[in-house]
Amino acid sequence: MEFRIMGPLEVRHDGEDRTPTAPKHRDLLTMFVLNARRPLSLGRLRHLLWPREGDDRSDSLVRGYIGHLRQLLGKDVITTVSGTYTLAVEEEQLDVNRFRSLVEQGGYDEALTLWRGQALEDVDPDGSRWLETGRLREELEELRLLAIERRTQRALDAGRHRDILAELRGLVTRHPLWQRFRGQYMLALYRSGRRVDALAAYAALRDELDGGHAIEPDPDLQLLYHRMLHDDVSLHVSAGPPVLLPRDVADFTGRGELLEEVVGDQVVVHGQAGTGKSALAVHAAWQQRASFPDGILYADLRENGDPAAVLEDFLRWLGCPAQAVPDSPESRERLLRAYAAGRRLLVLLDNATDEEQVRPLLTSSPTIITSRSALAGLPGARRLPVGVLGAEESLELLTRSSGREPGEALVRLARFCGGLPLALRVAGSRLAARPAWTADYLVGLLEDEHRRLDGLHAGDQTVRSAFAIGYDSLPEEARRTLRGLGALSAPDVGDWVAEVFGGQAEALVEAGLLEAYTVDVAGQVRYRTHELVRLFAREQPDPPGLSALVTLALARVRVSRFPLVSGDPAAAFATREIKESVRWLAAERGFLVALTGDLWRAGLDADCWRLAHLLTPFLERHRHLDDWRTILAHALPAAQATGDPRAEALILRDEGDLLLAEHRWQEAHERLRLALGLFHRTGSVRDAHHTRRRLARAHLELDRPQDAERLLTTCLEAAEDERERADTLLVLGEVLRRAGRPEEAAAHLTAAAEHLAGLGDRHRRTDALLALSSVRLAQHDVPSARDAAEEARSIALRLGDRLLDAAALTALAEVNTAEGATGRAAELTAQARHILSELVQTGAPLVHP
Repeated sequence: MEFRIMGPLEVRHDGEDRTPTAPKHRDLLTMFVLNARRPLSLGRLRHLLWPREGDDRSDSLVRGYIGHLRQLLGKDVITTVSGTYTLAVEEEQLDVNRFRSLVEQGGYDEALTLWRGQALEDVDPDGSRWLETGRLREELEELRLLAIERRTQRALDAGRHRDILAELRGLVTRHPLWQRFRGQYMLALYRSGRRVDALAAYAALRDELDGGHAIEPDPDLQLLYHRMLHDDVSLHVSAGPPVLLPRDVADFTGRGELLEEVVGDQVVVHGQAGTGKSALAVHAAWQQRASFPDGILYADLRENGDPAAVLEDFLRWLGCPAQAVPDSPESRERLLRAYAAGRRLLVLLDNATDEEQVRPLLTSSPTIITSRSALAGLPGARRLPVGVLGAEESLELLTRSSGREPGEALVRLARFCGGLPLALRVAGSRLAARPAWTADYLVGLLEDEHRRLDGLHAGDQTVRSAFAIGYDSLPEEARRTLRGLGALSAPDVGDWVAEVFGGQAEALVEAGLLEAYTVDVAGQVRYRTHELVRLFAREQPDPPGLSALVTLALARVRVSRFPLVSGDPAAAFATREIKESVRWLAAERGFLVALTGDLWRAGLDADCWRLAHLLTPFLERHRHLDDWRTILAHALPAAQATGDPRAEALILRDEGDLLLAEHRWQEAHERLRLALGLFHRTGSVRDAHHTRRRLARAHLELDRPQDAERLLTTCLEAAEDERERADTLLVLGEVLRRAGRPEEAAAHLTAAAEHLAGLGDRHRRTDALLALSSVRLAQHDVPSARDAAEEARSIALRLGDRLLDAAALTALAEVNTAEGATGRAAELTAQARHILSELVQTGAPLVHP
């Protein structure tokens, strides 16, 4: 059932008219509607029905009227509780309530269809019978005019100014002092090419106000008049609030976790060149368009880097006439803040270079700033870093932009683009523009890295130009730093590497050509460059050489390696120094492995084999077998190229050590025999002894224990220092253990452990203690086995060597098993397996040497 009072009183139910006809019945229903959902007593109803006739009417008469209404409307419409009566209807059953709600929600057209005239115009024609009538009429008239005003503005925004001219003329005539209608009428005239009539409409209002009230038109209307007087071109725009955004990216892909964070108070979207910062910001702004009804301002600060010019542009779009724009940048800033205050605006400042460009353009409105720099000088901003896309998102973007079906060729093409959105879009555009090309054909063009950037162009879009923008703006020292880093194949470098090439890493980060992505375990800032940026850097002339870098790298590796392999009894290295050495080598492992290849390709053969040889003890100790294999593949041809037989012999011996670690005993024996022969030729007696110890290990694993013992006995007799004696005793103890001679094995291992303690070699001492624990178990001396294993674990924990710790835990588990503590043994075994499983994820194998 619907109750209508906006116009004549009317009740409708399922299309049927149920409006009462008797005057008093109509009056009573009016009272109920005006007080809907409020209980009314008989006395109150009597007073409302006969406001000027006193209290001489009977309650039974009122009850009779209510009974007639119930018969007409239904008994459940007017309810009775404790002697009171209530019109029990829902809010939406009253046209007045629906009207208010529609106006509030912006449904102006539907709201105005409910208007049939003044409220209760047939029940209370002059609005004098009840106070509620007059108040309601004033409220509804204000809401009606507001709905008309806003509906009219929508029409203006939609460019329908000619369609509403007649309606506006009538509104101005009926409401001559309603200045919003006057302004809309002026604007419709102006956009219809009737500028003179628009100015005349303003003059007529001004004369009327001046003559009758001695006041001027409102400031907004005055501003509109001056803008028309000076023919402000922005008045011709009829698309509503300014939305200056570039077109949204049609093939936008991924970034779901970032999109919700782009729009905020002040957000800096930053990252390397080509990562799609602008595409992300523009896409997010379009998604949030409905949240900013007063418009979205946009400026590309790369194209227009003068903040004063951007300020003027923004002010004009927000309605400030050209002649009212202040000359000084400071005044423009204040005026922009005044215009933005109270408006629901979004501002997008694209491609900002520095904070100086941005600060003058900041207002109270939410602002998105894209930049290659994180703009650390904007303390109130939230930063949103944008990196490259993952493999799946890269393939999806390439598939969408090219219009091709996903397949192996597109996977390879995405890999060549390195997840860089710009490169992926360019490659996709090339395929889309050339239907005759297959994806395999474009892959073939990009396979040669020297020509890859040539292949990544589509029309005027090129990957190279995106990098050139940042590179060309750099000082020469920073360019030199990038050229130096471009010569390296490592995916990331420590800050000390950047220092060698000029120390301008942070300038490259600000230019979007380098990324500072972490602080490593050694406490160094690490930087990485995208593969395509490295290719761009290699194209540049005058690259710095690697000689200064390799000199420093060799020196630092020697210093870090020395505490791990020192044979000087006077060198007492603290555990802290050993940990720091291990951490630095661990942090730089990937870089140093890659550097050996760079040196080999650059023809720096002597530096290549030396670096590989220096890295061998660390890679062996921490079981980085793949990296070890990689550096030796470069080091052997490099050593052979130098013509130095000792260099070749050292690398052959290192290869023998790798083969021993891989349990490839026969191949290790062959390599070590070759190395021993070269050492004999060069007269390197000490090196020959070291090689014989390794050969003894190969003999032992090849089930030739007598040959192993013979070689080691010879080495022990010829040992020239404590280091040689300790190493020989350690291997000999293992040989004797395997030969079933535990007493002799224990004696040799105990002596080895003591010698290694004097040398300060904690790693090798731990190896000796673990071997000794195993021998003591074989002798059924469980307490001594526990002492050795616990001491080994204590050293491993102090060193921070997790692989040694896993070996010590395994030894302790064996001790607990021998003691009958199987539960504790299982716990220790589980701890060891957990450590090993974590190490496997970093490339370390499960087997300790």
